[in-house]
Amino acid sequence: MSTYDLIVIGAGPGGYVCAIRAAQLGLKVACVEGRETLGGTCLNVGCIPSKALLHASHMLHETHENFEKMGLMGAKPKVDWDKMQGYKAETVAGNTKGIEFLFKKNKIDWLKGWASIEGAGKVKVGETVHETKNIVIATGSEPASLKGVTVDNDAGVVVDSTGALSLPRIPKSMVVIGAGVIGLELGSAYARLGAEVTVVEFLDAITPGMDGEVQKQFQKILAKQGLKFVLGAAVSEVEVEKGKAEVTYKLRKDDSEHEVKAECVLVATGRRPHVAGLGLDKVGVALTDRGFVQVDEHWQTSVQGIYAIGDAVPGPMLAHKAEDEGMAVAEVIAGKHGHVNYDVIPGVIYTTPEVASVGLTEEAAKESGRKVKVGKFPFMGNARAKALFQAEGFVKMIADAETDRVLGCHIIGPNAGEMIHEVCVAMEFGASAQDIALTCHAHPTCSEAVREAALACGGGAIHA
Repeated sequence: MSTYDLIVIGAGPGGYVCAIRAAQLGLKVACVEGRETLGGTCLNVGCIPSKALLHASHMLHETHENFEKMGLMGAKPKVDWDKMQGYKAETVAGNTKGIEFLFKKNKIDWLKGWASIEGAGKVKVGETVHETKNIVIATGSEPASLKGVTVDNDAGVVVDSTGALSLPRIPKSMVVIGAGVIGLELGSAYARLGAEVTVVEFLDAITPGMDGEVQKQFQKILAKQGLKFVLGAAVSEVEVEKGKAEVTYKLRKDDSEHEVKAECVLVATGRRPHVAGLGLDKVGVALTDRGFVQVDEHWQTSVQGIYAIGDAVPGPMLAHKAEDEGMAVAEVIAGKHGHVNYDVIPGVIYTTPEVASVGLTEEAAKESGRKVKVGKFPFMGNARAKALFQAEGFVKMIADAETDRVLGCHIIGPNAGEMIHEVCVAMEFGASAQDIALTCHAHPTCSEAVREAALACGGGAIHA
């Protein structure tokens, strides 16, 4: 039995990045993972496979809707679902094997199995107790349940996000419970593959917490793509009979009860931290009221030498947030200074068009008491976006009215998830909107819309 400087529990984006960074800093590291492959939820049943399906379904949409407009004539392709599932699996396998290579390269031991913490410095995997100076909990999250709804991914009728990635067939109809990121991404993918999709959301707007203007425009665009929305609706029950489901919900505005039937129901009502079975109560690790692990500013729990990161702790449940925390806590354990700027963590919805944001929304900026100015630019004024048939969205930049410092940016349009990083870098350096406006942007690119939004915070956009 080896004694380690660090044992990381969980090999998702937070865990494996933490392990690699710690090894680079000279620590002897092991990582515990019970799955057959590394990468956690994100690589195996989350971010990566969902993006594969989103990309494939977008390509199908392009061939059916836009190819003829560009003079690309010919028979429209049909979907081979098994082959598409194979493409998704190959994408996942390539990424997970890449992490195995990185573990070997950095001399990280993979302790295969499920972990429990026996005490400070003691991690049990199987029947073996391993000793370590430090422990990092990076166990991620799992789909949240909904009262009155039983998920059975094997049956393929009422599923969560994991089951939705591997349905036995493309359903003719689907009800998505929850209009958050996961529900809208997977719902839009299946809509493009031919399913009739109805989204049922408890709140009165989609994508809670997002900028209000983006919410409205995003819903309009998705509705044009065929998604139906029932907002302000509380789901009370889902019944399954003869391979089909009936969803019962009540409208909050008048308490009226309604039903909608579908071949498949996707329960996408958020996620919760996955810390069961670790034995945290036994060792005295404190949790919040919502079940997250409590940590201090250095990601240390209430027990010295035990740390936690990623979805297991409070904050946005994002793979890149977990990665940042993983690197930072490795630095702390190695005796260096670890840092995460929580004010500059981008969020992306990988639909078509993509939706990306960073920093404050207009509503949040005003609620903070600041005087703000808003610069907007529509992609209708961007030549490249029009050529891509994606000119429906806009870039919206929020700046401090007194200092011109960029406080946030919200993009709905082509490649939004890539373009948002320009603003992330600018905000990290404390840039003003004028700094972005004075930076030469290549033409023709979609990124010019970011510059135009910055110009609109000052003297005005050129092309609007």
